[in-house]
Amino acid sequence: MTAVPRSKTTSIPRPAGVKAADEGRSRLGDFTRPIPVDKRISRRPRVAAFMGIFALGIVGAIAFAVFVLPIPTWQDQSVDIDQRQAQLDELQRVNAELEAETNRLETADGIREAAREDFGYVEMGEERSSILPLPDLPTDLPDGWPYNVVTEIIEARGAG
Repeated sequence: MTAVPRSKTTSIPRPAGVKAADEGRSRLGDFTRPIPVDKRISRRPRVAAFMGIFALGIVGAIAFAVFVLPIPTWQDQSVDIDQRQAQLDELQRVNAELEAETNRLETADGIREAAREDFGYVEMGEERSSILPLPDLPTDLPDGWPYNVVTEIIEARGAG
């Protein structure tokens, strides 16, 4: 049996005039050819492997610093945003109340009411009277009858 060249057994049609190798170079170019010794970064394979691992470690550290380290900060920011939103809502509520108070005080009735409260303004025909709140009663009563009964009553009312 005669040996048939491998190029004749394939069913893939090849373009005419294109050789498998062009002047000793493959179609993949420099990917399959070894690098000449004089053009290598290091002539010793162990040093080259160590440099490759070191470069890979640096790339890994940079990727860790860029993608992993910011995650806790990002999570803290979402908590801070929620807190700031609650503060903003409260400030907007207070601002709305102050604006309503300002609008009320711009009317004649609002001015009159503010003058009564702040300055004690009294209109013609009205009398002004100030009523002070009652002072707190003393709770340090002496021992003995009838004070011990009063002390028990005060303690019972204070307890609810």
